[in-house]
Amino acid sequence: MAAAPAAERPKTSPKSVKFLFGGLAGMGATVFVQPLDLVKNRMQLSGAGAKGREYRTSLHALGSILRHEGLRGIYTGLSAGLLRQATYTTTRLGIYSVLLERFGGADGTPPPFLAKAAMGMTAGAAGAFVGTPAEVALIRMTADGRLPPGERRGYHNVFDALVRMAREEGVLTLWRGCIPTMARAVVVNAAQLASYSQSKQFLLDSGHFRDDILCHFCASMISGLVTTAASMPVDIVKTRIQNMRTIDGKPEYRNGLDVLLKVVRYEGFFSLWKGFTPYYARLGPHTVLTFIFLEQMNKWYQRLFLSA
Repeated sequence: MAAAPAAERPKTSPKSVKFLFGGLAGMGATVFVQPLDLVKNRMQLSGAGAKGREYRTSLHALGSILRHEGLRGIYTGLSAGLLRQATYTTTRLGIYSVLLERFGGADGTPPPFLAKAAMGMTAGAAGAFVGTPAEVALIRMTADGRLPPGERRGYHNVFDALVRMAREEGVLTLWRGCIPTMARAVVVNAAQLASYSQSKQFLLDSGHFRDDILCHFCASMISGLVTTAASMPVDIVKTRIQNMRTIDGKPEYRNGLDVLLKVVRYEGFFSLWKGFTPYYARLGPHTVLTFIFLEQMNKWYQRLFLSA
């Protein structure tokens, strides 16, 4: 008797399309959440250098920005945010999708949870390295408005920021804080990508959800909460290092550990989670919007090009 034919792997989109959709999904989400990213960065820099806190709460920070910088001020750094997504998110979601397909079952079943976590960390580290220059530009552009006029860097857009940083401080400045950026990405992506996949799988298996936008929304909100709690201490290290100045040839911080120690000593242990509200308020919707856009683009691509 002839052997049963092997299960045929379902048709999937090309790798280039996976990378493209990943970047477009992240960029679309950034347009909506850039003001929250700005508030998060300002909150994390508030109190730096043993100074008093500039903002009492996230709402106080938002009100202060609107009052002193106007409505356009809350979208400061949008060009850098879009470039970050075009580089970082394109790379991480593209690599993650490729790995998920490569190590999944022949019938399309996903790999186990620990494998998904490892894939998320690998994809995140690679994306962070590629996206660090845009990340540095974003931190500096969003931080500029809190400084006195004479101390502002005054970057016109992300490309102006990248060119001036390379010319005035050296090309390696573009990768300042690369290690904590990659460390943060490892934590974020292990939590976000794996917990999203796992949450979505759990919701579908419960029988109460279908593979639709409601399911994607619920899985994304769970994923965003897990990611926020896990990654904030690493994120504040990254933000402080990328925004620091060199004074008389001496940088404000020696390394990531020095940042952690100074924050705890001068601002208190729980300041490592400073800006939790805007961080989650940004990360939650950004996660939701990114995966919703990604799922919808994949669904339409499947319907238009792969269903024949």
